[in-house]
Amino acid sequence: MNKVKINTAEKELYYQGEVIVKYVIEYPEIVESSYEIGKQLFNHENRKQALKLKQYAEGEFYESAKQTYEYNKQNGYPIMVYELITKCNITYNYQNLLSLYIDEYYFTGGAHGNTIRKAQTWDLKLGMIVMLQDFFGQNPYYQIDILKQVNEQIAKRIEEEGESIFFPNYCQLTLETFRLENYYLTKQGLTVFFGQYDIAPYSSGIQTFIINT
Repeated sequence: MNKVKINTAEKELYYQGEVIVKYVIEYPEIVESSYEIGKQLFNHENRKQALKLKQYAEGEFYESAKQTYEYNKQNGYPIMVYELITKCNITYNYQNLLSLYIDEYYFTGGAHGNTIRKAQTWDLKLGMIVMLQDFFGQNPYYQIDILKQVNEQIAKRIEEEGESIFFPNYCQLTLETFRLENYYLTKQGLTVFFGQYDIAPYSSGIQTFIINT
């Protein structure tokens, strides 16, 4: 077991005396591990990603919030506070394998914000990110097998919960929007996911599927 802690960088950014941006950025750090090189590479990569997001929040995101502030002020609209909030979830941590996902939530106005999920699975012994295909041996058709399982699970969910939880053309959409990097490990098995609006309405959330390998 690798000992992992979640670090947080957070700040409120002001413009003309009012808060216009809030950000909370979570990122993981391995504090104890038998795999020293993997630990160092993992920590370096995640610190780098967190710093990049922090710079975005204080740069481009902040500039966009300023423009919205000026527009709303001129037109008598309420002051809008932009939000960038990330939540780190460790999903699997056993021996040399460490898997997680980070949900990045952005609010820039409107009825609701949007969440982007990003995942990582590491082999700390090798000090590298594991690719999805590595879990399927020599199977050249693994992507087809994954999509077949996904579509079968969708059909079952529609039967149980109703058609409105997915878009009608979900078979086409799973094919078009599936991304090889969109997976993580859990104790239940390998889990693939689709982003908001990829295959289902916003109200259905990020859809996940456990896949037999």
